Amino acid sequence: MMTAATQSRTLRYVSQNQYLLISRLFFCSETNPASHDAVETVFRIMSSSTSSNNLKQSLKSSGVFLSNDLIDKVLKRVRFSHANPLQALEFFNYTGNRKGFYHTPFSLDTMLYILGRSRMFEKIWDVLIDVKHKDRKSITPRTLMVVLAKVAKVCSVRQTVESFRKFKKLVPEFDTNCFNALLRTLCQEKSMTDARNVYHSLKHCFRPNLQTFNILLSGWKSAEEAEGFFEEMREMGVQPDVVSYNCLVDVYCKGREMEKAFKVVAKMRDEDLQPDVITYTSIIGGLGLAGQPDKARDVLKEMKEDGCYPDVAAYNAVIRNFCIAKRLGDAYSLMDEMESKGLNPNAITYNLLFRVFYWSNDLRSSWNLYGRMMDSRCLPNTQSCMFLIRLLRRQEKVEMALQLWNDMVEKGFGSYVLISDVLFDLLCDVGKLAEAEKCFLQMVEKGQKPSNVSFRRIKVLMELANKQDSLQNLSEKMALFGFAQCSEDGKFLIDS
Repeated sequence: MMTAATQSRTLRYVSQNQYLLISRLFFCSETNPASHDAVETVFRIMSSSTSSNNLKQSLKSSGVFLSNDLIDKVLKRVRFSHANPLQALEFFNYTGNRKGFYHTPFSLDTMLYILGRSRMFEKIWDVLIDVKHKDRKSITPRTLMVVLAKVAKVCSVRQTVESFRKFKKLVPEFDTNCFNALLRTLCQEKSMTDARNVYHSLKHCFRPNLQTFNILLSGWKSAEEAEGFFEEMREMGVQPDVVSYNCLVDVYCKGREMEKAFKVVAKMRDEDLQPDVITYTSIIGGLGLAGQPDKARDVLKEMKEDGCYPDVAAYNAVIRNFCIAKRLGDAYSLMDEMESKGLNPNAITYNLLFRVFYWSNDLRSSWNLYGRMMDSRCLPNTQSCMFLIRLLRRQEKVEMALQLWNDMVEKGFGSYVLISDVLFDLLCDVGKLAEAEKCFLQMVEKGQKPSNVSFRRIKVLMELANKQDSLQNLSEKMALFGFAQCSEDGKFLIDS
């Protein structure tokens, strides 16, 4: 039999293990992956909370374990649903202040993204200072990029750099990786010129590496400037890789300096760097600009011989060359070849041909191409639809235009707003008010607001046709989008 002391120790041992088990369930995402229902429950509690205390009590009474995985998913839900950022911050702070709990870098970055989108920059720095004191390792170069991207979107380059300097006291290591994050942000949110100017002003504070130069080498328009930058790279003892050389090849190809581009490719091989599909795609584009589409097609064969197989982008580059040269038979032949190789033409491929047919006013070929596109289950993008609807509008093909619209509604592709403007113009021109009303209502049912211009035109025609009931129905639908308001006599007034 157990003594009283042994029983006490056993109970204490079991109690401690139960506590550890509950802690793991409560805090650890690996042992407790959050269910969809749990995420929705917490998101609903957070979204309806009226105060900090209300949030705490509701979360405690819900019985849901607030694991890392669940918090990650709730904040992701907030981000993509554009929910209240202050409620999200309350939730983030409450969960983060629990003893022994640490937010994941994903949760931190998502919370900062949500605040940055709402331009709550002071609260961003408050969050970062709190995290610094609790778990500095959570602040990564990616965190820096998230914050700087939001700052750069609405502030000047100088203010962005000032925000970058603040991170010196926040991140564990304020090093070249952080510098690269700043440069990449400036490339994306400002301009390559801004990024390069900042590089030259700060490069003495950091040690630029290969990634630094690869960020800055892309997008050059001047071969002379690119060469100078490439030389600086070598002077600093940084050995170029395939990405570096591809940037140089690209700038030569865009400048139609094909001889120089081929010399760079030869140099790559001398340094045992195998040209990749991006290298060859740049060459193909350059040959097209130089008016040599047949030679560009030969590059596809050379790629295969080098063990580098063309992708869709490479084929698109060759097809573009033949479209520019108005050699559509060769373009179609290449599409067939792509499919035989197991590569499906994408919307970009089809748009190259749609553009040619649009400018040549060739509706028959354009419509056949659309049929081929749908048969291959490649959904058109907005550009494809615009080429088609404008051509149909020009030739007043109402039934075909309505078929395109119905395909869009059924399969969910294209921009309803842009396409509907052209479609409503066509329907109103030919007096198809019933069809215009139907398309209008289909659009509203999808949660898409017809443009004010389109609504005004339909309104005028309905008034002339004395279709007051239909007009009132459409006006009420537009009122849901804040467009129309009702006057004292019951008539709908259109906002200017």
